[in-house]
Amino acid sequence: MSTILITGGHGGIGLECSKYLAANYHTNLLLAGRSLERVEPVALELARTYGVKVSTLELDTSSLASVRAAAARCHALLDDGTVDSLQAILCNAGARVQGLNYSLDGYEETFATNHLGHFLLLELLMDRVAERGRVVFTASGTHDPDTVDGKLVGAAIEPDAVMLANDGKEGRKPTSAGKRYSTSKLCNVLTAYELHRRLRRSGSAITSIAFDPGSTAGTGFLRAMPTPVRWLSRTAFFNRFQKRLGITMGSIEFSGASLARLAADPAFAEPSGKYLQSNNGRLIETRSSVISYDEERALKLWDDSKLLVHLRPHEESTLLR
Repeated sequence: MSTILITGGHGGIGLECSKYLAANYHTNLLLAGRSLERVEPVALELARTYGVKVSTLELDTSSLASVRAAAARCHALLDDGTVDSLQAILCNAGARVQGLNYSLDGYEETFATNHLGHFLLLELLMDRVAERGRVVFTASGTHDPDTVDGKLVGAAIEPDAVMLANDGKEGRKPTSAGKRYSTSKLCNVLTAYELHRRLRRSGSAITSIAFDPGSTAGTGFLRAMPTPVRWLSRTAFFNRFQKRLGITMGSIEFSGASLARLAADPAFAEPSGKYLQSNNGRLIETRSSVISYDEERALKLWDDSKLLVHLRPHEESTLLR
């Protein structure tokens, strides 16, 4: 039986995705998260409830050392048969850090968590993904400055990896938390499209998809916000208000199920290099931001990211060169 690796698969949209995968596709799971104390009880419950094999990985996507250790552990689990064939990698974990914080590697934490960690994880594991496997990035409609989603959170800025990693250093004014988040999600979309192009050039049939779950209450996204904001986000009034504004609406259940379908349903075996969105109870293919289709920007982001994660020659995926 094949296995799907999902970062942040033990909470929020990731947990709903894990449940749907286990219940409807009976696939084995590899849950990756920062705290095994939080991940392992979820893994045990999923295995007991759905009768699938659920393994765990300790992985903090803000830390390059943690990503390398997790990738090495994943290779070992695949080699000894603990984990079966890797059918998909879901780059789902993410954060919106309110204050200006830096990772252990000295990089701005939102960018490190949402982009750099997943970029390195893919370089280290892509060669182990099944021939017709899938990679799905949990992006966000906030990446598009021409939408209400993007305007409210903070319009994405230039996706310059070196600048984003070193935001606020050397006396420069830091970018707002909202803009840091939306720009990191723009980087997810650019990476999904560049990954698609590289896979096709290498002759691989692996699918690469960018997924917008829509605005969803009850996820970890709002955990850094004040308590009244978190409470308000769960009310029917707030949901109606968001719809009136034109915000792309998802739900934790539907968006989680949609992410699972993109990972495992035969109906989504073909839309590689596409942007799909959970929008008011529908999973639709739509256009991402204008800048997200800029191949020169995507290439620069990829090359700069390789430098920032200190990618060594032997670590680079043979599919992605």
